[in-house]
Amino acid sequence: MSDIEIAQRANKLRIIDLAKAQYGIPSEHLDPYGHYKAKISLDYVESLKSNPDGKLILVTAISPTPAGEGKTTTSVGLGDGLNRIGKKTIVCLREPSLGPCFGMKGGAAGGGYAQVVPMEDINLHFTGDFHAIGTAHNLLAALIDNHISHGNELNLDPRLISWKRVLDMNDRALRNVTVGLGGTANGFPREDGFDITVASEVMAIFCLATSLSDLRARLGDIVIGYTRGAREPITAADLNAHGAMAALLKDAIKPNVVQTLENNLAFIHGGPFANIAHGCNSVSATKTALKLADYVITEAGFGADLGAEKFIDIKCRMANLNPSAVVLVATVRALKYHGGVPKDSLNSENLEALSKGMVNLERHLKNITQHYSLPCVVSINHFTHDSDAEIDLLKSKVEALGGVAVVAKHWANGGAGAEELAKVVAAAVDENTSAHTYVYETSASLWEKMEAIATKIYGASGVIANSKVRGEIDRLNGLYGDFPVCMAKTQMSFSTDPSVLGAPSGHSVEISEVRLLAGARFIVAIAGNMMTMPGLPKVPAAENIDVNEDGDIVGLF
Repeated sequence: MSDIEIAQRANKLRIIDLAKAQYGIPSEHLDPYGHYKAKISLDYVESLKSNPDGKLILVTAISPTPAGEGKTTTSVGLGDGLNRIGKKTIVCLREPSLGPCFGMKGGAAGGGYAQVVPMEDINLHFTGDFHAIGTAHNLLAALIDNHISHGNELNLDPRLISWKRVLDMNDRALRNVTVGLGGTANGFPREDGFDITVASEVMAIFCLATSLSDLRARLGDIVIGYTRGAREPITAADLNAHGAMAALLKDAIKPNVVQTLENNLAFIHGGPFANIAHGCNSVSATKTALKLADYVITEAGFGADLGAEKFIDIKCRMANLNPSAVVLVATVRALKYHGGVPKDSLNSENLEALSKGMVNLERHLKNITQHYSLPCVVSINHFTHDSDAEIDLLKSKVEALGGVAVVAKHWANGGAGAEELAKVVAAAVDENTSAHTYVYETSASLWEKMEAIATKIYGASGVIANSKVRGEIDRLNGLYGDFPVCMAKTQMSFSTDPSVLGAPSGHSVEISEVRLLAGARFIVAIAGNMMTMPGLPKVPAAENIDVNEDGDIVGLF
């Protein structure tokens, strides 16, 4: 059966009953959205603060390939596996974006028998969080142009407006637009553009805020542009926009609760991409889960060079989170792809290509253990065409690097297929007594932070930028030098060229643009030709999605 057929036949339990039975969450603190999804009240979240924290486990992966790696599937399977061996576990995931859902990736709720449900709801509109985030973002955009149209008391320079509009869809035609055409009644014409909603600063703030009041304050700190002449920053608070924006987000900020196919609770909340944003689910969901469970699994987007680095250097730093272990997901197929095998030949045994592609896994593993100082378990996400010789070679090479690799068959067998992985991960968590480390210190300059990420994590020789970009970095460093850096870079390679596979070294990372996210409290450094509004592929996944005569969604994967 397809993923959606498996999900639609799941024996789901009423979420209010499940939450109360598993974790004692009173029904009055759950706002149900139908029978199988709900939001937890902020009052209940606040009531948990005196509870001890559980152990936090990060799931990340090697550099992604068209062959697939399976981070979300592994996160769900590992969570079910830990619950099967008696470990009270909650998995915390990001909400899927409609962009990749209708684009190339399809759904993002796991796969096979390691899924979160209701799968269709989660992948499409879910509880409306992304709509609220997009609306709050675009309200601020509307207030900016309205302010200019009605006299521009703040002396905002239309040429220096940095706040674009957003849409939760891949639409390359909207990257650069002109607004205000059609005469004086429509305002002043100016150049503008759209980003995808998951790249919005509102999304980043939403995922890093620790409370509704913190959310409102961060929204007020958003810098939307600069004045004429003196170039003084103008904020959302200067436009009196942050109160209304917070009002639009007051329900969205509550963590979402769903279940796995095996009826274990899962939190799915927030969804920034890891290539153009910081790639982690909300702090509020993660911290709530830590107060309820003994083990919490959270996933960071794309490869460990992006998602894991931002999880450590941005999310953990800001939220004072202390991960205990990392699971690095790899597949034989993906490593053969990194070794030079084309996608249509990946089902054939090729030990030479597998050995060659191991350099990608090796670098990720070394980054996790050396630069983050965390124990790491390699999870081999099993595919039916993997040969015994390939599995043995992969495991032996990981062992030669001082690591441990476990074959996981959760896609086919659910939690039962991840029990061995669960036991190894639990042991790694329980044995770890040391603290993680960061890639750079807060006191380093913005340029030094970019260089540390590029040289330590990407294997680059250094960072370069033209004089204009370097001048902007220096200007921001004088004002926001203590902020962490969020690198916006292709997820397909350690370099800025998506076609360079394996583990390239000695390359330069060119910073083409920097953006201030004063409310999120980090600086985005765009490396290479990285788009913050993706486009659709030649054959979008949307062409296969439909509704049958019974009203059931089909073709979603």
